[in-house]
Amino acid sequence: MKIRDILAKGEPTLSFEVFPPKTEDKYEPVEQAALEIAGLKPAFMSVTYGAGGGTSRYTVEIAAMLQAQGVTPLAHLTCVSSAREKVTSVLGELKARGIENVLALRGDIPADGQVEKDYHYASELIAEIQKSGDFCIGAACYPEGHVESENKLQDIHYLKEKVEAGCDFVTTQMFFDNNILYNYLYRIREAGVTVPVVAGIMPVTNKAQIKRICAMSGTYLPSRFKAIVDRFGDNPAAMKQAGIAYATEQIIDLIANGVNGIHVYSMNKPDVAARIRESLSEILS
Repeated sequence: MKIRDILAKGEPTLSFEVFPPKTEDKYEPVEQAALEIAGLKPAFMSVTYGAGGGTSRYTVEIAAMLQAQGVTPLAHLTCVSSAREKVTSVLGELKARGIENVLALRGDIPADGQVEKDYHYASELIAEIQKSGDFCIGAACYPEGHVESENKLQDIHYLKEKVEAGCDFVTTQMFFDNNILYNYLYRIREAGVTVPVVAGIMPVTNKAQIKRICAMSGTYLPSRFKAIVDRFGDNPAAMKQAGIAYATEQIIDLIANGVNGIHVYSMNKPDVAARIRESLSEILS
């Protein structure tokens, strides 16, 4: 099923992300985790993509496995480190497996700076996918602005380019203050971006995640969230419980305010996904 049709129903939806292993010997635990999360019957599940080999070889395989379990898969595809031939090959494989949904991303610039020359921006990849078949195309958006953008107006301009290229919906980078999203939604709607926006939520279950999140995206951490980390960060069990509770409260507030699409960056942790799903059992019924 196409995700744009799922979102068009206007009902609250909960989806989860999984990421493939970096090495073959780690495949079975990831497969088991994905199957357990699929058992929660999410609206869809996204499968990340590692450019230049590694995890990318498993993206289609895991997406096809999820589809066989009756869960709509969303296969990530990045382009900055992929030649056109590679992108064409992956799209052909997705089409052959009957996978209808692709999340089109530029991808991170490798540490060595080595990139392919065929694509520079996600909008170019979206246009390529648009010409390649009847795919539902998703893209990323950044409520706090992409770290490489000069300002938020430029960032919204790039978002409009993605939509004009054929993007059907967008999923946000993680955020920890819902007011940031509400403000962002107002600004992009004023700019003429009308595609559905799915809110990306990250349950922070250990203190180490905070440093990685801030280093990667510069995400704003509200004082309420910092207090949780200060109090429970050195108690792993308490931090996990508090982090799940914080994410759940975010989700409830979002749905109450009309943001129906919720995508949880569950980090291949079925227990985290299950606890969030159970906390929303009546809200999502």
